[in-house]
Amino acid sequence: MLADLLVVGGGVNGAGIARDAVGRGMSVVLCEQGDLAGATSSASTKLIHGGLRYLEYYEFRLVREALQEREVLLRAAPHIIWPMRFVLPHDSSMRPAWMVRIGLFLYDHLGKRKLLPGSHGVDLTSSPAGRPLSGGFTRAFEYSDCWVEDSRLVVLNAMDAKERGAEILTRTRCESAVRRDGLWEATLVDCESGARRTVLARALVNAAGPWVREMIAKRTGVTVDKSVRLVKGSHIVVPRMFDGDHAYIFQNDDRRIVFAIPYERDFTLIGTTDLDYAGDPGAVAISGEEIAYLCRAVSRYFAKPVRESDVVWTYSGVRPLFDDASGNASAVTRDYVLEMDEPAGEAPMLSIFGGKITTFRRLAEEATEKLGRALGKGGATWTADSPLPGGDIADADFAAFLARLKRGRPWLPDALALRLARAYGTRVERLLGDARGLDGLGTDFGGGVYEAELDYAAREEFAMTGDDFLWRRSKLGLHLDATVRDAIADWFDRRRDGTTNRGATNQGAGDDPAGLKLEKGRSMGGLR
Repeated sequence: MLADLLVVGGGVNGAGIARDAVGRGMSVVLCEQGDLAGATSSASTKLIHGGLRYLEYYEFRLVREALQEREVLLRAAPHIIWPMRFVLPHDSSMRPAWMVRIGLFLYDHLGKRKLLPGSHGVDLTSSPAGRPLSGGFTRAFEYSDCWVEDSRLVVLNAMDAKERGAEILTRTRCESAVRRDGLWEATLVDCESGARRTVLARALVNAAGPWVREMIAKRTGVTVDKSVRLVKGSHIVVPRMFDGDHAYIFQNDDRRIVFAIPYERDFTLIGTTDLDYAGDPGAVAISGEEIAYLCRAVSRYFAKPVRESDVVWTYSGVRPLFDDASGNASAVTRDYVLEMDEPAGEAPMLSIFGGKITTFRRLAEEATEKLGRALGKGGATWTADSPLPGGDIADADFAAFLARLKRGRPWLPDALALRLARAYGTRVERLLGDARGLDGLGTDFGGGVYEAELDYAAREEFAMTGDDFLWRRSKLGLHLDATVRDAIADWFDRRRDGTTNRGATNQGAGDDPAGLKLEKGRSMGGLR
């Protein structure tokens, strides 16, 4: 087949470019060697944020762009993105109060802020935010950013791209791509069956993330000047440390910052580290030193120390940052660079270096414009005003949407209604279909998981395995015991074999957080 674009890489940048390009009338094929968001894009700190600390590195353009994107993305997907307040306890030994105030003033005013409230000071001796902290901290600052379900953001972009005409091929590796007769001729291999196919494309998009250099050097043989610096970021998850919907941002004694964020109702997410990484990106995992570092960093602030034995789950990812020759991994720019290789008379290749999840849409917009000019394809920008699947919620008012769902489906338990609304937005109606009660949702696997949801994830969201569903389409792997997880994995295995049957029998147990200890140390989504 002949496509305008072959996009290699199913992370947030690849999926974003595929969506933007197909919406401008280009024909697109995207291939991903694993699951969508199977690597870096599901291993973030899960924030849509300007990056307060980047101001210290004078990254004003990047911070401004990221701040502007917060509310664009909040309107596009209010079910998976929502506002969050961050409390920054002041430690005068780290940064003086005047410096923090100036930074927050810039943070409030660099971007266009209409939906999110500004920053202000907090008296920790009287504020509830001070209760879980040690008595040595009496003053703090509070500001706004947003939370995002990162892997779902990728899936929604891929869904929208597919619905607009793109072909999305998961578990499909681009084995090689060569220029021939003004086109790219790529050999794609199905990673499960070994079946091979040839795709011809007018342009190649290298959105392979940590594998961007490998794609250039080993799969295409092209030489480019730009380089990527691989930086590992690891996170730990512990039982919930504090009440409230706010998060904390802590200054560490190495001048890095560490977040402590409410996570999945019952937990606290702590991260991240910044370490240069030289291994296989697919084999990344947290080290004992990183676990100790994160526990030590937050224990300086919490009255109750976080111990390594508290950790119930970890995940690690490799950030493919543009190599700007910074000596410290934490100081490497999070900005992106788009490198176009376009020899005269030859098909172009666009390679993506760096970037952050917050600015993926702007990156995709700029990349698509570059590709459009190279191919002589027009099309106006459009993604800033178009909701992602499930995000067409009136006035971006999630609370009102949830209330309507509960009125229309009064038989849904409150916790299940909230979880489904958060995950699927308005697409929850496609999942629920004509069900008039829980027994209309098929097999009850336990823990609030019914076969209708698995079927939707497989049919609409490209999920092929239990891990795809448990750790990327959701984080239910944190909540369900091993019996339920195994039953879900078996359902996906049988679906691939063509042997699933809808039914209404209970195949699993309910929620059992004790089962978490079986998952301790597990890396997210295929990162081992």
